[in-house]
Amino acid sequence: MEISGEMRLTNSIIEIVMAKLNEIESLANAFDGCRGVFHTAGFIDPAGLSGYSKAMAEIEVSASKNVVKACGVTPSVRHCVLTSSLLTCIWRDNSCNGLPSVIDHSCWSDESVCQNKKLWYALGKLRAEKSAWKVAKESGVKLATVCPGLITGPDFYHRSPTSTIAYLKGVQEMYVNGLLASVDVNRLAEAHVCVFEGMKKTASGRYICFDRIIGSGDEIENLARETGINSSTIIGGASSSNRARFELSNQKLFRLMSRTWRCFNE
Repeated sequence: MEISGEMRLTNSIIEIVMAKLNEIESLANAFDGCRGVFHTAGFIDPAGLSGYSKAMAEIEVSASKNVVKACGVTPSVRHCVLTSSLLTCIWRDNSCNGLPSVIDHSCWSDESVCQNKKLWYALGKLRAEKSAWKVAKESGVKLATVCPGLITGPDFYHRSPTSTIAYLKGVQEMYVNGLLASVDVNRLAEAHVCVFEGMKKTASGRYICFDRIIGSGDEIENLARETGINSSTIIGGASSSNRARFELSNQKLFRLMSRTWRCFNE
């Protein structure tokens, strides 16, 4: 472990610590003294066309497993919140009969669909989250996952273009199926804090997080401006009249956040 510096924020001290994601002991040393861990899992591959190549999927799986294992061997850690992705829920074989029309926290993407469509970002997030749940169960770590839509916000794309581009692979199909959703980065941060605080009581499991479903022409134009991607690339040849609608549900997170903010205001 290498301590690279400190910075002061109001009356508290934030200690910046370096750790190696491929070494559980290094991670455990970094976590020592912490009550909770937020694993935001923001991996990129400069060699990948979209910033996220097929090889990154396995790297992300390994890192997520190590983080949860390190939580399990660090006595001070009580909870772990993993940032996953909405993509772990929406990529299914839509030609199959009987698929539920409502996609919520109980839904999982199909690995074979992600592989066949070369959706490496979705595949990496999917395998990483499943691996994290497996390790958490084996090691007794109290884990929760937040599954956000496309992350947006002032200048977010310009600061993190690779994750945005990787997320939007397959954007036309997401749009056609009514599954192109986004969340403001500040709202996402609030959701993470809310889930973490809720875990001290009864909060657990997966939480889908989005605050906007891209559907109207104005929303498409706004997304195009935010990401620098041409609006025609987003919609392809689809129109509102021929879109096969699925419904995204974030009710689990909405209820949790509503209860939490109500308690804070009382």
